[in-house]
Amino acid sequence: MDKILLKIKVLSGGIAPKKMTLSAVGYDIFARLDEPVVLHPGERGKIPAGFAIEIPDGYEAQIRPRSGLAVKYGLTMLNSPGTIDPDYRGEVSVILANLGGEDIIIQNGARIAQMIIASVANARFEIVKNLSKTSRGEGGFGSTGS
Repeated sequence: MDKILLKIKVLSGGIAPKKMTLSAVGYDIFARLDEPVVLHPGERGKIPAGFAIEIPDGYEAQIRPRSGLAVKYGLTMLNSPGTIDPDYRGEVSVILANLGGEDIIIQNGARIAQMIIASVANARFEIVKNLSKTSRGEGGFGSTGS
């Protein structure tokens, strides 16, 4: 697979996203904080990530939770996966939510999420009166079993 060039602007005190193993798909994202942030159970907070990114047309950056934080502490991400569009140039931030039972303290430099770069299709829509029939039909959530 071809590699694409992504331009990253690391902000003062920020850390560039990085892969933690050679074969990792995701790039870990780090908190850029002037002081620690405490998330009480049930709270959420917008945590700055310390970088801005320039993504080529035809791609997006998906921001996803880190599974270790979710299973150990109940820390996850709202708006998951978050999408960074090719025309956004501001600082990347992550909306973290504490679904656990104890306070979570986010420190400066903590790994808070991961970023995946993915290609996206540019679609066009055709307005029709009817769609083709399938065996599932209009069956929605849970319609194929639990």
